[in-house]
Amino acid sequence: MDTSLDEIDLRLLDALQADARLPQSALGARVGLSTAAVNRRLKRLTEAGIILGSTLSLAPELLGRPVRVIAQLAVESEQLDKLDAVRASLVERPEVQQCYYVAGEWDFVLILLVRDMAEYTKLTRQLFFGNDNIRRFSTQVVMDAAKVGLTVPLR
Repeated sequence: MDTSLDEIDLRLLDALQADARLPQSALGARVGLSTAAVNRRLKRLTEAGIILGSTLSLAPELLGRPVRVIAQLAVESEQLDKLDAVRASLVERPEVQQCYYVAGEWDFVLILLVRDMAEYTKLTRQLFFGNDNIRRFSTQVVMDAAKVGLTVPLR
């Protein structure tokens, strides 16, 4: 699959990252293409795996999840089956917003959204203390989310 991008592709992707709800007709007007041409390009970008999906950003503090926590985990064993089991236990939880398997001192870095510290404490007991393969963990509570996003720089 061809993954080379021209300037129109980049402009389409920029527009979609800013607002994924834009109709294809509005996208076409922004980049000088017909709706059908926009449709073809978006289909190609999706089939190439460049567009993974679209999401909606919500305000967690207005939806009962005002506390953002960053947790770092170290595992006892990095055997693939044990790592996969840890990963599966983490990603199935709706409180876990992001989960990264990383190199370095820690094995996993998590971003979690919780109601309060009592909910986080309960979660640590279930996810961390309740898992024999979690050796230790560290917690940072976010005081201010200066920037939150998933946009990819395109230029």
